[in-house]
Amino acid sequence: MSKILIRGAKVLGGEPQDVLIDGETIAEVGSGLSAEGAEVVEAAGRVLLPGLVDLHTHLREPGREDSETVLTGTRAAASGGYTAVFAMANTFPVADTAGVVEQVYRLGRDHGYCDVQPIGAVTVGLEGKKLAELGAMHESAAGVTVFSDDGKCVDDAVIMRRALEYVKAFGGVVAQHAQEPRLTEGAQMNEGVVSAELGLGGWPAVAEESVIARDVLLAEHVGSRVHICHLSTAGSVEIVRWAKSRGIQVTAEVTPHHLLLTDELVRTYNPVYKVNPPLRTERDVHALREALADGTIDIVATDHAPHPHEDKDCEWAAAAMGMVGLETALSVVQETMVATGLLDWAGVADRMSARPAQIGQATGHGRPVSAGEPANLTLVDTEYRGPVDPAGFASRSRNTPYQGRELPGRVTHTWLRGKATLVDGKLT
Repeated sequence: MSKILIRGAKVLGGEPQDVLIDGETIAEVGSGLSAEGAEVVEAAGRVLLPGLVDLHTHLREPGREDSETVLTGTRAAASGGYTAVFAMANTFPVADTAGVVEQVYRLGRDHGYCDVQPIGAVTVGLEGKKLAELGAMHESAAGVTVFSDDGKCVDDAVIMRRALEYVKAFGGVVAQHAQEPRLTEGAQMNEGVVSAELGLGGWPAVAEESVIARDVLLAEHVGSRVHICHLSTAGSVEIVRWAKSRGIQVTAEVTPHHLLLTDELVRTYNPVYKVNPPLRTERDVHALREALADGTIDIVATDHAPHPHEDKDCEWAAAAMGMVGLETALSVVQETMVATGLLDWAGVADRMSARPAQIGQATGHGRPVSAGEPANLTLVDTEYRGPVDPAGFASRSRNTPYQGRELPGRVTHTWLRGKATLVDGKLT
């Protein structure tokens, strides 16, 4: 079993310490450590975090391997400091059976760049009409605990109630894409001043907020767990805050792009800024940052949504919705939350590792950086600052909204159970 000595790292941004990895676990954390025959990583000035966990990733396989595969997606994850990702169910075929989720699970296990936990569909074919095989997916080799029709809303209240009742039996969670479909027909961007000026169909905040309000009440009625995907409005924040004050079992996520970008960017008509839910206003952005800081929003999740060139290099109305995010997420969080003083690095570890691991029940991930814990770690050069160059992405797709934008921070090393997946910024 190999030994790795990480020397002088600022664990969770604190005082410099040495961390000794022995095999798959952290053997010791302290000062002046040594180990005969150990590979030494000089980490002076860099921040050591637990490996990041993404509760919302689109890996596209099976069916859309032109956009991404489990291999390329997990390589992108390792490049971004992730040791575990949850793969959404909107594949072709849909991950609504034990067979499909097991296929995705085994692809992740075989490639080895990070752990892949499939998310099962709530309804058959994401059609919102009939519950999928929730129990069979949970009992399969993939052990599914999170279910979502992401990309589509479970808009039927009876179906949503039944799903919450079903997953309660084994401690699962339903992750809702909150979008009232009738209120968003033909929507192209956030409904507001900019959409009115541009003449583009608007996606109103109430289309998200009304579904969240309904679902937290359903979760309270059933006594089950609901998770809100990619929360994007100030009003949604207030609803979740109210629900938590009542003791309702609700958790919520925000994407990096909703922490940084606004609907003003749509004035460029560049389809790279087209995403669902859409980029919102400056007021919404600040509300989301404050909610992430105070814990109303539990986690950051990328909603990594890769698309091939032809699906984005077209007119706005015809373009696909979505952005890649695994390789830039930590930099955006450093820019919006750490540099602004809203979170310290321990807070980042909580929102991007510990809490997503807890919500998704990702065993062995999101653990403290201490002796006896699994060696799932990421090392970050927080002093780095430079432009984003998608040509260097490990992802198969390049639809990033940050091309050419200067962002801080660079992941230099990632370890999955003591095995390096990224060394000096290069995949192993």
